[in-house]
This record gives sequence, C-alpha cells and structure tokens, in this order.
Amino acid sequence: MASPSAAYDASSGPRRLAKSCESTDQPALPDRTEALYVARINRAIDHIVGHLAGPLRLDAVAAAAGLSPFHFHRVFKAFAGETLNEFVKRHRLQRALYLMSHAPRRSLTAVALDAGFSSSSDFSRCFRQHFGVPPRAFDLTSFRATGSEALERALAEAQPERSLQAAPAGDNPDGFEVTLRDLPARTVAYLRVHDPYRPGVVQAACERLLAWADARGVASGQWLGYMWEEPEIVALRHCRYDVAVVLDHVDPAGEIGRFEFPPMRVAEVSLSGDLALEARAIDWLYKTWLPASGYEPDDQPAFEAWRGRPYAHGAGHFELACQLPVRRG
Repeated sequence: MASPSAAYDASSGPRRLAKSCESTDQPALPDRTEALYVARINRAIDHIVGHLAGPLRLDAVAAAAGLSPFHFHRVFKAFAGETLNEFVKRHRLQRALYLMSHAPRRSLTAVALDAGFSSSSDFSRCFRQHFGVPPRAFDLTSFRATGSEALERALAEAQPERSLQAAPAGDNPDGFEVTLRDLPARTVAYLRVHDPYRPGVVQAACERLLAWADARGVASGQWLGYMWEEPEIVALRHCRYDVAVVLDHVDPAGEIGRFEFPPMRVAEVSLSGDLALEARAIDWLYKTWLPASGYEPDDQPAFEAWRGRPYAHGAGHFELACQLPVRRG
C-alpha cells in the first residue's frame, strides 16, 4: 500500500504515493466562482465523511455547503459527477471494504453498521446491487489485487525507473519501528486534490498552500498530507488527497478549507529516504504490524507528517513520519 503526497482511505483509509507522479508544472489557479463552489462541495464532503456512520439528511448536508437543498442537488452532481445518494452509497461500500480488509475480526453486521448502513440486510442488498454478489461471497483478495495492479501501472508510467515493490508480509528488512502516540484535537487549513495520481497536481497544491500560509505568517505549523480513500479499493479517479497545515485558527476562503480532527492515537514510523522507502513503510504498517498489534484502523485517514515543509528536499527525498490512526480491536 502506498500514499500520494504521496489523501485516506475515508472512509478513510491508507493512501498511496502520488509524489511519484509529480512534475514541476503548476495548473492555473481556479476561477473565483468555480473555487467558491469547489469550497462549498468540499464542505459538504467533509460533513458526509464526518457523519458517514449515521443518518445523512439532505438538508444538513446542503446546509454544510451553504446552499438550499434544491440548488445543492444540481451543484453537487455537477461538481462530484454523481448524485448525493450515489456518492454516500459508494463511500459506505468503500468503508465496508476497508473494514473487511483491515478489521477482519469484525462481524459483517458490525461492518455494516460502522459503515452507515441501517442493517446487515440493507448492507447486503446494496453490496449485491453494486458488486453482483453478497459480501460473504465477494473475492476481496482478487478485488484488491486488481486495484493494486492499476495503482502500480499508474506509478510506473509516471516514474518507470523506480521500483515500489513491498517486502512480503512478516518481513522487515528496513528495520521499521512503531511508536504509539496520542495526538490532541487539531484544526487544519487544507487544499484538496481530486484524482491525485495525475502528474504534478499534489506538488502544485503544496506550493499554493505554502504561498497562502507564507502570506499570513503561519507556515511554521505541522504540515500534513492525507488521502481519504485506499487506492487498492477505490478507483484512482475517485481518490481525494489533502495537503494541510495545523493552525490554531482557520478562516476558510476560496479553495482553502478548514477541517477539525478529533484526538487520536497513531502508530508512527519515522523515516528519512525516498518514495520507495515510504511505500515499504506503509505496506509494513498495514500488512505486518497491524495484524499482530491488537489494534485496528480508526475512522481517520493515515497521515504523512512532514518534518519541516513538504517537498523541502525535492521529490526524491522525504523527511516525515507515517502515522496510522488506530484503536483497540
């Protein structure tokens, strides 16, 4: 598993290395009107992600976006490419697949309720409609392998000279060590990147957010990168990656959003090296450390916590900590 700063997961989940696709070309800043609507839709998505396990009322989601329910339907579909109901159902199914992958001790009923379905029968019906088989008959291993192959092709096309092969589960040739840390609640200013495996888009977003933070004298905070989806489960075009900086106070404006993370415990691996090392660290966390730890992933994305500014050493060397939010299984 790898990440795009390499935004997941959201539910939540781990989240792969879009750094490998970076170039120095910056896309143009969005039109102000479009940026306003992007910000509104991002607020709606943040509300959905934060309340996925419970009922999601149209009026509440529309209110989060600052739109009337009537106009919200039209605007959401125009920007998200699907209706609100389709978006919510897809994310609940993705959340269920993530839990089935990384919290195997949970029953399917618990998975259904944690993903926001009203019952196990509701979950089974939606799952069958989408995948053609009930959850118990679903070949999750093959499904993840297909997603992993698509991801590796995207990364290989971007940087064919780099190999991101992970070590077999149980091996730890890099000597990774986990530190469990309890983090306080944090507020971040973020800039969201949709389809983050496109060349250059993540590094360009970092540069825009750095410019925003420098202009306000707040660039010294903790810099984070996190993806809300797990690319082995979610089509790459549907992945969302946020670059963010932790601040005491955030006034969202234009494409810059605001998000509040609750207190959480993270399993942290500190590293200094290239993209391949980070990819191996994330894979080791999920495939080797997590199953034997007595923990399972919490309902938050995995983070890249940069030491200093993102891309301070270019796109070939990274100083950061990989942080996987966890809770007792």
